[in-house]
Amino acid sequence: MNHRSRFVFGLLVLCRGANSFAAGAPSQPALEGLCAACHGPGGRQPPSPQAPRLAGQQYAYLVHALDEYRSGARQSPIMGAMAKSLSDAQIETLARFYAAQIELGAK
Repeated sequence: MNHRSRFVFGLLVLCRGANSFAAGAPSQPALEGLCAACHGPGGRQPPSPQAPRLAGQQYAYLVHALDEYRSGARQSPIMGAMAKSLSDAQIETLARFYAAQIELGAK
């Protein structure tokens, strides 16, 4: 699958997932599944060079970044749309999950 196809696939997953937020509070696996479309499984291997690795990032940094996307202080059409639908608890859950992940190749 080329980068354009992966990007389109990621957008489709993102759009589908955004609808699930309206239906109720998704669990951590459901939240991580939405993020994996762009950031890779466990945040370790993004399919696109434009998406950063999330695995092993500091908890406080991840919370801060998602808060900024949600408020609009940090600009990204995709991340802004995703973060706007997240509650504080969901942001904390995602940050905790990704902070606990180990990057591939890390020892």
